[in-house]
Parts: sequence; C-alpha cells; structure tokens
Amino acid sequence: MAPVSPEWSLYRSFVAVLREGSLSGAARVLGVSQPTLGRHIAALESALGLALFTRSPEGLKPTREAKALRPHAEALAAAADSLFRAASGPLGENEGPVRISASEVFAVEVLPPLLARLREAHPRIVVELQVSNRVEDLLRRDADLAVRVVRPGQDALLATRVGAVEAGLFAHPSYLARHPAPRTTAELLKHALVGFDVGAPYTRVLKLEGRALTREDFSLRTDSDLAMFAAIRSGCGIGGCLVPLGQRSGLVRILPRLFAPSAEVWVVMHEDLRATARCRTVFEALSSGLKELLGVASRKPRETPPHRQVSLGVRGTT
Repeated sequence: MAPVSPEWSLYRSFVAVLREGSLSGAARVLGVSQPTLGRHIAALESALGLALFTRSPEGLKPTREAKALRPHAEALAAAADSLFRAASGPLGENEGPVRISASEVFAVEVLPPLLARLREAHPRIVVELQVSNRVEDLLRRDADLAVRVVRPGQDALLATRVGAVEAGLFAHPSYLARHPAPRTTAELLKHALVGFDVGAPYTRVLKLEGRALTREDFSLRTDSDLAMFAAIRSGCGIGGCLVPLGQRSGLVRILPRLFAPSAEVWVVMHEDLRATARCRTVFEALSSGLKELLGVASRKPRETPPHRQVSLGVRGTT
C-alpha cells in the first residue's frame, strides 16, 4: 500500500512548535489543547518515520531532520494562509484581507498615513501588516504585497518602481548643542555614533570617504532600524536614517556631501493576484501614495554649510 500523506493539520502544528519552541506556546497560538498538539507531533513523526524534536531544559529542540523540513512546511503554511485570504472575500470586490510585508521603518514611519487613506476609501478591505526586515519571497505567498528597497528578480512578480529614497547622517539639535557638528570624516569619527551591531549585508559595505564603518565605530549598537532612529531622535549621537524621516523629525543633517546613499523603492505583488480586486486596489494605492511621498521628498532643501547646520524641515508626528 502506498504511504498516505499526513494531514495538513499535522504540518500546521509542526510549524507552530518550530516557531514557538514549546507545545504550550504552540497550543496557545493555535487555540488547541497541549495534549492535542502533542498527539499531532507524534502522529507526524510516525507518518514520516522521523524524530522531529528532542526535549531540553529550554524547551523542544528541532532535530536535523526537522530543520531540513522547516522551509517546506513553512511554504505549505504560507500557501494555506494565502488560500484562506483568497477565499475570505469576493475576488471581484474591494472586500476581504490583504497581507502587506514591509520593513520596520516603512511599516511604522511611512505606510500608516497611506493605510489610513485606504481605509477611508475602502472600509471593507482588511489590512494585515507583516513587519519584517527580511526579504520575503512572494512566490511562497508569505504575503500578498510587499514594499521593498531591492528590485525583485522573480519573473512571476508584478512590480512597480515608485521612486528612490536617500539616506543621510542626522543628529538631534540637543546633541549638537553639546557637541558641535563635525566638518570632516575625521571629526565625525570622534563623535558618539549610532549604528549596527551584527549588521546586514548592506551595512557591512557602508563607507565614508573609502573607510568602511564597523561595529567598533559605534557607541550605541542595534540591528533594529526603529531603535536606531529612536536613539538619534533622543540625542544619543549621530546616525543614519532616511532623509525624509530625519527632516520630518526636526533632525539636523550631517555631512550631506559625504554620505548620501540612495535605494530604489518597489511595490511588489504576485501576478496571479492581478485579478483580485482588493489586492489590485491596495497595490495601486500604495504605488501612487509612495510615488507622491517620495516625489516630495526628492525635492531637497538648500544645503547649509557644516558650521551653520540648522533643522531641515519641521517637527512632525512620527
């Protein structure tokens, strides 16, 4: 007799335990009892002929086999979630859930006004905002749409470039009142700098006049873009952030001619969702809204000499 494929519910429980690290945590997330979840894991191990977890003082530890199965199980979970979202509203109407993936900074500092406008225009669309700095693969259906600062490479994705956003070095006026703004890279490196801890691929190649910045250059280190932005706004030191956000928060830009990297911003959707009205509506709303925001942001104010730096823009809600 051919082996019978395990039920989806068993894989769902498997993914939950992987993510939560314990039966009790996974049971709370799924809304089932802990004994039921334990039976699911035992049934899946029996069906696959594999041991998936070992017990430790810290909780359940996935075996090597479980780690190898994880990406496949998560892809299955993402596909099931996508199917549920697609079935949760009529395809031809602006009604039902749409899941958007965006980085911390875009999800917290950029998108909310656009989502508020979308809510007023289409109150029956339910937005699920996935806050993640990872480059999620829309082909796996982790989300319906994504806002990204890298150009998507997959042919099956519908993408529109909405503009480019520039980053810069900024400091709060209170910090500069205590420590005069640097005029050179050498002076900058004597200041309290806010930057990355472990870092990501793009942070490892940051340079000032050919000098690569490393974690040892920073007096406050964090890999959270939001924590970094909050530290700069609180006067902890000089650090990098998106120019429109720095200007909006009343921060002072430092050495703009030496540090002005930019990145393209894209709104991305799987092409199969083009026929789903609510996804198409959200795609168009985000594309037009971000184009408007980035178009305004690209009109740079007149730069001031380093020794006469003043606040660029007005203080606003962040």
